[in-house]
Amino acid sequence: MSDNDSLFEAPPMEDQERMVEAVLFATAEPITVRELEQRLPHGCDPAEALVHLRARYEGRGVRIVRIGDAWAMRTAPDLGWLMQKETIETRKLSRAAIETLAIIAYHQPITRAEIEEIRGVSVSRGTVDQLLEMEWIRFGRRKMTPGRPVTFVVTQDFLDHFGLETARDLPGVQELRAAGLLESRPALGILDASSAKDDAPEDDAAEDEAPGQTELFED
Repeated sequence: MSDNDSLFEAPPMEDQERMVEAVLFATAEPITVRELEQRLPHGCDPAEALVHLRARYEGRGVRIVRIGDAWAMRTAPDLGWLMQKETIETRKLSRAAIETLAIIAYHQPITRAEIEEIRGVSVSRGTVDQLLEMEWIRFGRRKMTPGRPVTFVVTQDFLDHFGLETARDLPGVQELRAAGLLESRPALGILDASSAKDDAPEDDAAEDEAPGQTELFED
């Protein structure tokens, strides 16, 4: 018996699609193909089932979407307004947090020194810690340079929140300005800055911008 033979025949693809559909519907967090393989009967091909399932849901009220290396069932973008609930917005992300998050997203993996090089000001520890607590960024691999500084990358939660499949789907400068994130001032080199020096010193001092820039949130 060859390695590809099995004592049990895999279920028909139609049944495999139904199984994958049931798992996606019941799972709150995005799930990887490997995790699906562990749940489905032996011999199933969840990757192929996802292709068929994704096509079948095209144009429906919910869609099968890829988020990083995982998959999930999400509301169709044009129907998102049905799920909105109006609340009083009391706090918002500070400009420092938005800029730091954007720089990480566009330049990942990136060190704190490189972030400061692009922004032109120091990055407070509080801003980075809060972004970590929100699970929108995480620690990446250490850079193979003197001091082995840690790097930062965006998370799957970040991609999921903004409806992105990968970080390559991030908007360009003009779209960011249209959304009011960069306004009319220079783009801080978010998209076209040259690489920072690997041995640039890290500065934990509070940012000396306008009040409120040292924290993630501002009133």
